[in-house]
Amino acid sequence: MDDIYSLNAFYRRSNALGELDPPLTLEQRRVIDSHWGDVTAEPGGVDYRERELGGVPVLWAEPAAAAVDRVLLCIHGGGYVGGSIHTHRKLYAHLAKAVGARAVLPAYSHTPERQYPTQLDEVTAVYRALLDETGTRPEHIAITGDSAGGGLTLSLVLRARAAGLALPAALVPISPWTDLTQSGESIRRNRATDLLFGGDKEMDIDGLVWMLLLPTVSPADPLVSPLFADLTGFPPMYIQAGGGEMLLDDAVRLEQAARKHGVDATLDVEPGEQHTFQMSAGRTAVADAAIARAAAWLRPKLGLCA
Repeated sequence: MDDIYSLNAFYRRSNALGELDPPLTLEQRRVIDSHWGDVTAEPGGVDYRERELGGVPVLWAEPAAAAVDRVLLCIHGGGYVGGSIHTHRKLYAHLAKAVGARAVLPAYSHTPERQYPTQLDEVTAVYRALLDETGTRPEHIAITGDSAGGGLTLSLVLRARAAGLALPAALVPISPWTDLTQSGESIRRNRATDLLFGGDKEMDIDGLVWMLLLPTVSPADPLVSPLFADLTGFPPMYIQAGGGEMLLDDAVRLEQAARKHGVDATLDVEPGEQHTFQMSAGRTAVADAAIARAAAWLRPKLGLCA
């Protein structure tokens, strides 16, 4: 499938935009990226509500048969500069529907308008509000996120642990960006197979980093690159990634680091697949199967029937 609904075609088009002269403006890129969610099919049977939680705008995705007291906190990707609750609502609605829980997506701030730690502050505020304002029990919360959102998933738990907050039941990082120093070997090894970041004109990932961080913040800071953090006491985690993506080693090394610190960690790599290939939910069997596996792992962690 190589049409407007194909994730691979969308990634090829996005990568090719980097060769334009003059280059697109940030706003032009964001208009194009706003169609990222077009590759995901509507899951059906899900209601959406835009609200505010912890002072942050959020989108609730509520499957018809969901347990109202189980919540997935879903943190969208986009390199901190793009993506939104709208581009990713269908992806996380598919996951929420498969799990049988509600999902809440925070609309955290983008770079370069707002820099770190704004994004971490905002998703932490939403998590705190889930505990305090909605009364949701921590053992009934799972946190998931893709790409930059996958990194924020881990940074949020580090922040919550330092603040003495109760930790969630489980984590599902999807193609997580865990190392902003770009030290993983797959950054180079998978350049030819990564349709979004690689190819003849590699995306400027370092540029995304420096839009996020003030000069006083190191990309090796464990709160920025949770791969380098002490993960002791973390909830169990189920990590998914595509075998063809340049950030593959961010997921592989995360599982290794988690196990080193005594965390129950599972790594699920889909051979040959792209970064956040789950965005093709409802349109490709491989994305649907990956979501089904993650949901099957999550349900018992949340006290739901397997």
